[in-house]
Amino acid sequence: MKKRTKRKWKRNLILLVTLLLIVILYCVYQYNKGLSEASDGMYKDDETTFDPFQGAEPQFGEINILLIGSDSRGEEQARSDALMIAHYNQESHRMKIVSIMRDTYVDIPDHGKQKINAAFAYGGPELLRKTIKQNLDVDINYYAVVDFDGFSKIVDIIAPNGIEVEIPYEMSYGIDMTLHPGKQILQGKQLLGYVRFRQDRLSDFGRVERQQEVISKVKEEAASIQSIVNLPKLLGVADPYIDTNVDTGTILAIGKGVISRKSKQVESLRIPIKDSYVNERVDVGSVLRIDYEKNKQALKEFLSQDNVRSTSQN
Repeated sequence: MKKRTKRKWKRNLILLVTLLLIVILYCVYQYNKGLSEASDGMYKDDETTFDPFQGAEPQFGEINILLIGSDSRGEEQARSDALMIAHYNQESHRMKIVSIMRDTYVDIPDHGKQKINAAFAYGGPELLRKTIKQNLDVDINYYAVVDFDGFSKIVDIIAPNGIEVEIPYEMSYGIDMTLHPGKQILQGKQLLGYVRFRQDRLSDFGRVERQQEVISKVKEEAASIQSIVNLPKLLGVADPYIDTNVDTGTILAIGKGVISRKSKQVESLRIPIKDSYVNERVDVGSVLRIDYEKNKQALKEFLSQDNVRSTSQN
């Protein structure tokens, strides 16, 4: 009896080790396959690209990640093409996105009054962090710079069947394709054109709305079983296209919340908020001169809603 039990435990152990080895080999294979598909990414060499980031440590489980979409086409000092703050609460699992209009007129430390997207060109994520803290009074903990060349490949892995969007009118200028009006299912490259189209009838405000829409829909797709299976390949594809200081533990914590579907629908805010800015023409071009106090208050309230709910429930 004891011998049979011992043999059974031995077989189970061998089976467990074999399965674990298969999983490890699968993950390594898929990760390397992803890397090979993304060999042209601008961050493939894993060298120190930017100045050290001095973000504060997260407090009370609330994480702010500065998301920067780079429009680099070989320039050494490329401006940020998309600028967002991703806010994640590890207790409530709520995810929020704050889009900051690139023409927002701000005071950039040591560079004077400029459009906020110039801060990235002058001093990378760290100067952008300082600029946001000085003008909007928000602490940023981490950053992630995404090279748009990898966006389409990442989306095609997360959502291989495409993402459905409602295109309001024909889009073609400057995106090397034509997107026709109506409901369309877009693949990675088409989706990139959709979010980058600049000749919007709502000017840059329409583009920001599309960016927020796509992030929300891609996040929903990321929670699917298919995306979980493809996670090693996704990490391999994304690696050469993303420069970030987010540690592995934080990535896994956020990923767990998304995959388990605890994370609810993405809430969004645009800075400047409605009726808090004027369009002006200055020496650096057309800008949005904002009411700082209105926008700081709106941003503070938006990010602290979880705390208010938690306090009221206790």
